[in-house]
Amino acid sequence: MLSSMVQTPDDAPLVQPPAGAPAATPPRSEHRAILADRSLFPDLEARSFLAHSAISPLSLAVRDQISAALADYGRGGLEGFERWLPHRERLRSALAAFVGAAPSEIGLVPNTTLGVIDVAMSIPWRPGDRVLLFEGEFPTNITPWQRAAELFELQLEFLPIEPFRRSHQEGLSRLEAALERGARLVALSAVQFQTGLRMPLEAIAERCSAAGTEVFIDAIQACGAVPLRVREGIDYLACGGHKWLMGPEGTGFLYVSASKMALLEPRLAGWLSHEHALDFLFEGPGQLRRDRGFREQAAFFEQGTQNMLGQIGLEASLELLSQLGAEAIFRHTNEFIDALEEGLVALGFESLRSAESAGRSAILSLRAPEELPLHSLQRALRRRGVICTIPDGLLRFAPHWPNSLEEVPVVVQAVEEALRE
Repeated sequence: MLSSMVQTPDDAPLVQPPAGAPAATPPRSEHRAILADRSLFPDLEARSFLAHSAISPLSLAVRDQISAALADYGRGGLEGFERWLPHRERLRSALAAFVGAAPSEIGLVPNTTLGVIDVAMSIPWRPGDRVLLFEGEFPTNITPWQRAAELFELQLEFLPIEPFRRSHQEGLSRLEAALERGARLVALSAVQFQTGLRMPLEAIAERCSAAGTEVFIDAIQACGAVPLRVREGIDYLACGGHKWLMGPEGTGFLYVSASKMALLEPRLAGWLSHEHALDFLFEGPGQLRRDRGFREQAAFFEQGTQNMLGQIGLEASLELLSQLGAEAIFRHTNEFIDALEEGLVALGFESLRSAESAGRSAILSLRAPEELPLHSLQRALRRRGVICTIPDGLLRFAPHWPNSLEEVPVVVQAVEEALRE
């Protein structure tokens, strides 16, 4: 158990700069984010980029910070690393503030998938433990639990997502019935990737807490565009940085509540999982030891070399998002979706957006008429400068803070022209 290992105070930096590292740190970005203003994306070719649910374009703030770091790495190698190392801790603190966590509860991981794997392989399972999953989940939040089930003799049960789409109350009733049969953990996405259905996380967490069941959240389709706070009873949360957080690929974070971190088994440990793991490189002889305990913070899961350049970019993007706030971004994207939904439904598409405002996210998914080949429609829209995605046979539009309401008639006209074509 990690609870038996050496602890680090919550207010201590999780990564100590090497001795002799420059005291000065690179300045923060001076770029400012403005709703409906895409001036920080001067090279974006699309007339309307609506695929933030897939991979977001990188802003000037992100690109400038990465370029500055690259220049330092080019000039100094290790010295460049030392100069930019404080950005990792700034990113950790910014992510913690963004989701309502403590910095010690945030581990920097390269993607959502590894965050799920880390937790699935570290929980002290008992044979026969039940894990509740949901039908239609992105495979990221399925495969690691399947592997854990095989390795630790767990029982998986898949719950239907459709009751939640009809009403949150109906979905919660189905969940309560499953919890009455006993469950060790419930794993679900904060926002369903196909339909954009936003799940009632606080109500789910309350019911799970009452049943003694842990909660794991895949937040990649929510964090950055939907208000999200882990203090609502969430035990674990993983999120990649390349979608709504608008950072580079290969970046992300894992939240583990302090109370759960102390109970995990250190099955997936690396050399940087130890306390004072770097001392033998910078503190002189006698520091290369094999008896150092493991970190009891979420940084335990930062087992090896990190994607420093990507994290520098993600930190710059998170600064823009924090300037606006998730609540303002959420209101803005839903104003966009309100108008777009009306125009596309008039053209014969069926909206899968939740009828309940609490079930809405920054995603609009629609079902096309049966005879319409979506791949052809997507290509036709791309030729007209509209970028969208088609997951599992649905037409999906995902605006973010740079999108302007002035784009809506452009998109509707492009769809109308594509349908005629």
